[in-house]
Formats: sequence, structure tokens, C-alpha cells
Amino acid sequence: MIRAFLLITIFAAAALCAAGGPVDLSGRAFDPFSQPARVRVLVFVRTDCPITNRYAPELSRIAAEFSGQGVAFWIVYPDASETPASIRAHLAAYHFPGQPLRDLDHELVRRAHVSVAPEAAVFNSSGVLVYHGRIDDRYVDWGKARAQATTHDLEDAIAAVLAGRPVRRSVTRAIGCSLADVE
Repeated sequence: MIRAFLLITIFAAAALCAAGGPVDLSGRAFDPFSQPARVRVLVFVRTDCPITNRYAPELSRIAAEFSGQGVAFWIVYPDASETPASIRAHLAAYHFPGQPLRDLDHELVRRAHVSVAPEAAVFNSSGVLVYHGRIDDRYVDWGKARAQATTHDLEDAIAAVLAGRPVRRSVTRAIGCSLADVE
């Protein structure tokens, strides 16, 4: 019985990977660039990353700030071992904003040039990457955090794109949990 369950799980995961590209939590292919948006924000997360989880309130605040302005948020899970059930539990526990996607073949990871979780990527309406990196400067290094952020890189990038201005700093270094071990 357990063996049959494991085989079914392995075949289901292989089928999802074979489909290629990002998928929603039902396993259906979903391209976040196929829908119109003035700004697309992809935030790459891991359920086992404490820094990711600590950013949930800030990400919710940013999403609420830009609500109704054509900004689309996606929370991207690149770890194939994270099941739809574990992702739903993670979303329920931390209340991340936006639509969840699984990036099993790392198509979005490569397109966004991200390497850790949490790390954000901002794309303009044409799908051009205009920013990738940290959400803000609260985390200076692993184990070193400020009481409050002094620079709000993700928020500034979104505001710049909405205003038709270039993003002042298009790349910043994000501090978080590596995505290298999920490839």
C-alpha cells in the first residue's frame, strides 16, 4: 500500500515536471506573463525558511499598498518537494499575498535571476525584468538584522515602474535560504 502510494506520488511529480513551466496548486500550467499587468511581482519562497516567513507581513503590506494599480503578485515555490498541501498550509499560516505558483523546472528562477528565498523579481508590463533582489534591507547578513528596514527596495521598484521611471537600483543582494539545494 505504501509502495503504491509512493509510486503514484513519484509518477505525479514526474508528470508535473514533464509538463514544464510553472503550475498552479492544481498542477495546471500557468504563465504569469500571459495575463495583463502594469507590474508583475514574483516573490520566491521556501516553506522551511524562517526569513521567508518573517517577511509575510511586509509582503502583505506592499501588496495592499499597490492594490488596484495593476500590480500582480505571485508567490513562487521552486522546491519540488513542497507539495500543494504543504504550500496551502504555509499560505494559511503566514497569509502571503498573491497567487501561489510552483516552479518545478525553475523556469521562473532562471528568468528572474534569483538564488535565495525570499527574493523578489519585478517585471514591467512587457515582461522585462527591471529589479531582482531583497525585499528591503532589514537583513544585513545571516543572523544580522536591523530592528527596521531603512531601504524598501521592492516597494521602490514597483513605484518606479508604475510612475514610468527607471528603477534606481535594479539588483540588490538578498539574504535568505539558498535555492541551490532545490534544483
